[in-house]
Amino acid sequence: MRFILCKYKRIITKKGDEAGVFDFFYLILQADELPFCYCFTYSDTPRSFVFKDINTTKIMGKKIQFSLVYRDMWQSSGKFQPRKDQLVRIAPVFVEMGCFARVETNGGAFEQVCLLAGENPNEAVRAYCKPLHEAGIKTHMLDRGLNALRMYPVPDDVRRLMYKVKHAQGTDITRIFDGLNDVRNIIPSIKWAKEAGMTAQTALCITNSPIHTLEYYTKIADELIAAGADEICLKDMAGIGQPALLGKLTKAIKDKHPEIIIEYHGHSGPGLSMASILEVCNNGADIIDTAIEPLSWGKVHPDIISVLSMLKNEGFDVPEINMNAYMKARALTQEFIDEWLGYFINPSNKIMSSLLLGCGLPGGMMGSMMADLGGIRQTINNLRKKKGEDELTMDDMLVKLFSEVEYVWPRVGYPPLVTPFSQYTKNIALMNLLTMEQGKGRFVMMDESMWGMILGKSGKVPGAIDPELVELAKKQGREFTDADPHTLLTNALDDFRKEMDENGWEYGQDDEELFELAMHPEQYRNYRSGQAKKNFLADLQAAKDAKLGAKVSLEEAAAFKHAKADAIVSPVKGQIFWEFQGDGEALTATEPFIGKEYKEGDAFCYICTPWGEFETIPAALGGQLVEINAKQGTKVNKGDVIAYIQRPEA
Repeated sequence: MRFILCKYKRIITKKGDEAGVFDFFYLILQADELPFCYCFTYSDTPRSFVFKDINTTKIMGKKIQFSLVYRDMWQSSGKFQPRKDQLVRIAPVFVEMGCFARVETNGGAFEQVCLLAGENPNEAVRAYCKPLHEAGIKTHMLDRGLNALRMYPVPDDVRRLMYKVKHAQGTDITRIFDGLNDVRNIIPSIKWAKEAGMTAQTALCITNSPIHTLEYYTKIADELIAAGADEICLKDMAGIGQPALLGKLTKAIKDKHPEIIIEYHGHSGPGLSMASILEVCNNGADIIDTAIEPLSWGKVHPDIISVLSMLKNEGFDVPEINMNAYMKARALTQEFIDEWLGYFINPSNKIMSSLLLGCGLPGGMMGSMMADLGGIRQTINNLRKKKGEDELTMDDMLVKLFSEVEYVWPRVGYPPLVTPFSQYTKNIALMNLLTMEQGKGRFVMMDESMWGMILGKSGKVPGAIDPELVELAKKQGREFTDADPHTLLTNALDDFRKEMDENGWEYGQDDEELFELAMHPEQYRNYRSGQAKKNFLADLQAAKDAKLGAKVSLEEAAAFKHAKADAIVSPVKGQIFWEFQGDGEALTATEPFIGKEYKEGDAFCYICTPWGEFETIPAALGGQLVEINAKQGTKVNKGDVIAYIQRPEA
């Protein structure tokens, strides 16, 4: 007689007197006989059942689904997100992969950076979500609760509009989190999301401190579920959540709320995430967030291939992956990096680091942090030079910063280090490093956002504020508050409607353009004026030049840069003017922005000859402006290079 022994963790039976929840069970299959199932709890004696409906040819463990957090992959790597055209190209490939039940398409750190790049995020979200929807894949967004999609509090009427806009654009699920785990900042969003027809997934921001215990998190989960949350996300934004605690937390929530879907979101940074995934799945988790190469691992998320392999071998029911499609998605992502996004990715973000376990900083802010650290390092080294001290390397600065974060964090009340409170805490630490180098001590340079967190204006911090900071607040005339944060804000949509009316701007489909202005006022105005695009193209060209210049000499860099470009050469001697308007009148103007597109035959600039005539200089074969050699009003000789235009690819 043939016996097969299979062990599975956590089974729920719902059949008559045999109903129950068991911590583990053994399934014994005997050839040509009905299978027996021996079920155990940690306290009960074994109970054996005969299940007549078990398929003896294929018995699987619990079904696990997967989400591709493509938005967060980019946030954790660099500054910008792919353009609309790029997202539309890759979305069908995600469908073809066949392993994703969900894709994160938008939300915090998506729309704002789209605007900064001179792109319309509303058009991008609609176009991106459409093919995913058609394939039955659910889309989700990142929602910062009181802060919605930005780094500071948002009025109620703007937050409420957000859910209507996002659902209309094709977003199914909103992941609502509060950086302080203050339920007051989440509960209104649950109501508004569900009113708009969205699934309200609420998040527990996971960190390690004496405050953040199993009891702390289960209490918050109970409150959110009681308020109407449809799902719970364990948001391990720095990947520092201890696997054992995450497993216990998952089990505790599932024991009390077996109907609630639990999704785990864990960054790879310090290397604990794979163990954490296994623990949460063995204790009842339903969905796991994953990434794909070339942006997996590092400060990002584990790769779908590795996660699938691990869980499949553990006995879980997981989907197969179309490897041909995976390689297509991998290649396209690399193409986006090579084209432009990679110029804003810090190489260190692709590297895992155990140092994160000490400071607890999240993967999503590593890009901005390294940029900030570089600037502060230069200032600090200038001070050290004057004092005759050795300069600090980036590694030196990183260790100093992580140590200072460890010092600051408990003193500001152990806020979970997630947007925006990770930035606030990091910024305090950075400023402390500078002011201590200046001999001024700590907590000297803190802006209103940092103080807002400390004073309770953004919600209640989990721990106690250090007496030193309490005393400093009193000296500066600052007051602490325990008021519900959203009550401190006044509605703002009417003011933004007025602004749009005055500018003659359309509110957009489902009021989505009104929403963008209200959510990101400064960035949206720059987008509408065209200034954002000009700034972005200039920044991109500067980044390209810097990357090229780091590898070769100035002469080699210039040669490489000009290899695909046409030189616009002055045909006569004279003075450069970049605009020509009116009846023979040349008006003073500034040079065009780097990245400006020209068609073949377009007027490029004008030269005023010594005899008073204006010569029109054509834009050669057309293309993109990559370099300007002659500023407004510059005198040039015949044959001088005015600028370079890169021809479009054939």
